[in-house]
Amino acid sequence: MSKSVLITGVTRGIGRACAFKFAQEGWNITGSYVSSTAVAEQLEQEIRKTGVQCRCIQADIRDTASVRRMALLAQANFGTPDAVVCNAGIAQQKMFSDITEEDWDTMFDVNTKGVYRVIQAVLPQLLDRQSGSIVTVSSIWGQTGGSCEVHYSASKAAVIGMTKALAKELGLSGVRVNCVSPGVIDTDMNRMHGEDIMQALAEETPLGRNGQPEEVADVIYWLASDQSRFVTGQVLGVNGGFYI
Repeated sequence: MSKSVLITGVTRGIGRACAFKFAQEGWNITGSYVSSTAVAEQLEQEIRKTGVQCRCIQADIRDTASVRRMALLAQANFGTPDAVVCNAGIAQQKMFSDITEEDWDTMFDVNTKGVYRVIQAVLPQLLDRQSGSIVTVSSIWGQTGGSCEVHYSASKAAVIGMTKALAKELGLSGVRVNCVSPGVIDTDMNRMHGEDIMQALAEETPLGRNGQPEEVADVIYWLASDQSRFVTGQVLGVNGGFYI
């Protein structure tokens, strides 16, 4: 029987790369997206050409009812997911003095509470089966802090704390929880920095370049799969040595 994965934020960047990686390994995929229906439908078609099933569901991780509906549909389509990848997130560059309460609340509502909502919705299924792998996606700035991204850094640091605490709480129930912490990855989100800054960040990286979404997806898949069956509560940096 084919395994299945639930991936949030599946239509671009790391989420999209994850969809193709899991498909390559023979997993059926449920993915969430917010508004890009045409892109989601195209992704479904591309994934199905690989020989597995893919269903993209419109779901806003800021909305609890929407997330619960997504979890139920994922189970109806492919059964209880073997893995959950909490990838969806947002970023914003602002001086701390310019961050409004709305900016702060929105950042945490998506990046931190969004992870909480997704895990809360799917966890009863995993506990009922007494198995499963949850992979959260933080950021190097959640480990080191990023200038002009205080609210983003704080929201991603909270994801790391959530991951470690959940790993301790869920271990005896057969559910593993780990975190991937990407460095500077060539995605739409990071392109807001501009070409000059991206080049400067590449030069600061010991491997001499920025990462690709597929390189993060490879690590996420490893954590989700049985290849890492004795790994839980860990934060794996995919950053080219930028932070050691």
